[in-house]
Amino acid sequence: MSLPHHGRFDYVPITRRQDFTWPGGKRLAVYFGINLEHFSFGEGRGAQLVPKGNEPDVLNYAWRDYGNRVGAWRLIETFDALDLPATVLANSTMYDHAPELMAAHRDRGDEIAGHGRTNAERQDTMSEPEERAMIAEATEVLTRAEGRAPGGWLSPWIAESFVTPDLLAEAGYRYTLNWCMDDQPIWMRTRAGPLLSIPYPQEVNDIPSVVARTDTADTFAAMILDDFEERLAQSREQSLVMGIALHPYIVGQPYRLRALRRVLERIAGACEEVWITRAGDIAAECHGPLRDTIA
Repeated sequence: MSLPHHGRFDYVPITRRQDFTWPGGKRLAVYFGINLEHFSFGEGRGAQLVPKGNEPDVLNYAWRDYGNRVGAWRLIETFDALDLPATVLANSTMYDHAPELMAAHRDRGDEIAGHGRTNAERQDTMSEPEERAMIAEATEVLTRAEGRAPGGWLSPWIAESFVTPDLLAEAGYRYTLNWCMDDQPIWMRTRAGPLLSIPYPQEVNDIPSVVARTDTADTFAAMILDDFEERLAQSREQSLVMGIALHPYIVGQPYRLRALRRVLERIAGACEEVWITRAGDIAAECHGPLRDTIA
């Protein structure tokens, strides 16, 4: 029996890969993906603190906007104190909704990657022309604001159509964070040439953990720490990537931030043996020195 296949990459077990190292001879690359998201009021999708009622859904909308008004700023303070870089996954409407927040991340030197227009919509419900236009619109906003085109993309809700990788490559993107099937970057096939897939977590991610599984702040923090320690041990034999996905309206809540900070301190303290970086820097290594080494 032959099942339908995406055709984007072949099966290559992680035990059968060429060896490589990250800059400085390091074996574990760690990046933080901070999701900055804006939602439509009175319509569209969004994570829910409580079951959605009739529109306008003030409670859930306001809870999400707490991240932009408060939580993201507390997260910046924490990252500044620990001298940690970040990859910001930004809805393009954030530039109108919270321009000061986007400017603060720009001033830090954080990478700004594409994350659609708004998390109130999904790409998998769009026709190909609609999706192409949406990607172009979001890309143009980020390019105009940052002075350069974004190199990476994370779809709102990790929702893809059958042609999303093709459209991203055609739009000039160098990497995608949509696929969570590996612990190393791999090359994906598209009709416009190779597109790099960088691991983006669906386990060490506060939405599945806190919202879906209702994990406590301490449980989520312990999950990140155990994941880090295990990957650090595994990476002594094979270079790996660890992504940590954060949403300020979730981890920016004070009690969750306090638990998270303890883990961030441990990771920051390992900077001599771990490459703490941005997703775009990982992509640059894979497109450059490691191009023929990555699976």
